[in-house]
Amino acid sequence: MSTKNKILILNGPNLNLLGKREPTIYGSQDFESYFEEIKQKYEEVAELYYFQSNIEGEMIDKIHEIGFDFDGIVLNAGAYTHTSIAIADALAAVTTPTIEVHISNVHKREAFRHKSYLSANCVGVMAGFGLYGYQMAIDFLLQQQ
Repeated sequence: MSTKNKILILNGPNLNLLGKREPTIYGSQDFESYFEEIKQKYEEVAELYYFQSNIEGEMIDKIHEIGFDFDGIVLNAGAYTHTSIAIADALAAVTTPTIEVHISNVHKREAFRHKSYLSANCVGVMAGFGLYGYQMAIDFLLQQQ
């Protein structure tokens, strides 16, 4: 695997509360400590970044900022997955491949969570694997290099 990879993990609204928020659905680990584990596991990734925002426009700005220069985006847009045509348009506008990730299996939850506006503009979707879904997405992106 190449050491030139640049990957962004982009988390959306309420994911800053991981470890505290509904642990029966999302687990008990906060994302910051999980990200430290990921950085150690993927030392071969030259640049692994993490950005979280509860604000849709900030997420779009981040996609625009890195969307032509990075090798991959691992995106958990949270509830914006089911509402944001603007994030879908941002993904369509850039060339960086994106993997959509959901910690829970959204298809076993409320009906409104079954529709993703983002999936059509993503390479693939990981749902229901807990935090491990992020690693699965990174593994896939690294294999595409």
